[in-house]
Amino acid sequence: MATIENRLAEMLKSPVEALGHRLWGVEYIQAGKHSTLRVYIDNEKGVFIEDCAEVSRQVSAVLDVEDPISTEYTLEVSSPGVDRPLFNAQHYIAYIGEIVKVQLTMPVAGSRNLKGTVTGVEGQMLTLSVDGNELIIALDNIRKGNLIAKF
Repeated sequence: MATIENRLAEMLKSPVEALGHRLWGVEYIQAGKHSTLRVYIDNEKGVFIEDCAEVSRQVSAVLDVEDPISTEYTLEVSSPGVDRPLFNAQHYIAYIGEIVKVQLTMPVAGSRNLKGTVTGVEGQMLTLSVDGNELIIALDNIRKGNLIAKF
């Protein structure tokens, strides 16, 4: 996760938890006047539209006071959904044995896009089984990771 996203996650964790939810992760997508700050929340009971609206109001108030982003952006608050983004080692540990898709900054085994089964996480290293090959990937090398939903 980029530095701004780490700072935002640290800043927003307590306000989100105070409302009874868990901060799943934060994405900041810079695109000039159309930048987006996406805040993912999770809850054992599920996440409903009212929860997103309540968290959005609270997060907006915190962001207005702290002002961590100097440019215009759109705030979105949502559930991680079934194809949930994976942001840290704990997320990958929770989904050992599951299939994930990762986009890498630097290629591993000749590819920047991998799909495979999470077989382990040790420190900041992810082990992914891709087509029968065990690949070890630094979590810092993952630009984006998502769980592949089973239906």
